[in-house]
Amino acid sequence: MATEVKATIEKVRGEIRGELADYLAGQRTYLTSIASELIPVCDALDEFLLDGGKRLRPLFAYAGLLASGAAPSREIIRAISSLELLQACALIHDDLMDRSDTRRGKPAIHRHFENLHQSSAMNGLATQFGESAAVLLGDLALVWSDQMLNTSGIALESLLAVQKIHDEMRVELMAGQYLDVREAGEKTYSAERSLRIARYKSGKYTIERPLHIGAVIGQPASHSQLLDALSGYGLPLGEAFQLRDDMLGIFGDPEVTGKPAGDDLREGKRTVLIAMTLEDLDDSARAELLAHLGQPEISTEKIEDLRAIIRSSGAVEKVESLIEKLMNESLSAIEDPAIHPSSREFLTYIALSAVKRSA
Repeated sequence: MATEVKATIEKVRGEIRGELADYLAGQRTYLTSIASELIPVCDALDEFLLDGGKRLRPLFAYAGLLASGAAPSREIIRAISSLELLQACALIHDDLMDRSDTRRGKPAIHRHFENLHQSSAMNGLATQFGESAAVLLGDLALVWSDQMLNTSGIALESLLAVQKIHDEMRVELMAGQYLDVREAGEKTYSAERSLRIARYKSGKYTIERPLHIGAVIGQPASHSQLLDALSGYGLPLGEAFQLRDDMLGIFGDPEVTGKPAGDDLREGKRTVLIAMTLEDLDDSARAELLAHLGQPEISTEKIEDLRAIIRSSGAVEKVESLIEKLMNESLSAIEDPAIHPSSREFLTYIALSAVKRSA
């Protein structure tokens, strides 16, 4: 059965990519009719959206559709594919705010356009050009996400039902992103605050709300029992997903993650893992970790030293235990009678894939 689910996921991923490619081709025609100087914008967004990506948000929307008992159609696949454009907006802006150099092993969008400025020998500051371009491309992806959903061809009843959830999801994403930015200025570290950020910046937006979106597209008159059941599954899974992301941000293999080793340490990300680490370190080790967090030029050797400090605190085991607890809570919720039985195998497989991953 797992083989069948895996094949379905790969098939849906291919369909999502196909819908994105079709939509982007239309937008290229429109943008390049405005000015040929927009060709690099089209090229950058094509590469960002079509080369790689796990398609998690559309896949969880697809899972929500199955949980409602509805069947997929091309129009529905097109509608849920729009979530990839929203994700592009979030990632482009997030990389800019975090001053990340890379994304999936390639230059982040702001670095890409900084390089374009330099290679074209343009006037002005390359850094400013790159940052400005990233803001605008992220905004463009956000506009496109709305347009792709609204022109997907799904039934009007489904489109009206999905709008409220779609709006709430975007508000929650921006709220979580702001809390994340603000957290960098806090004088203290807090696992509780970091977990709240994980819920709103990633958990709800990556899993819970896409599930809801798929459910109401499939069944516009979906009862609150189904949405509540999907929240019972999606919220703990979303938090476990973000906690795994935090672990990979420090201990992940760069060849797999596409990010430099220990990049979260260089960026000084205030994750649950770091907060738990600081709670249990002695004064000397705590001072050593704090002295290097957020320093962009940390050497590879020092990254290894900091990883050893984190391991010695016992925080890794605590976070893994929390991930396991949240995972079990999520899997238990699949048995809720409001969730269509035929979707349970798919929900189980995709949950395990989201948490037990290396990238």
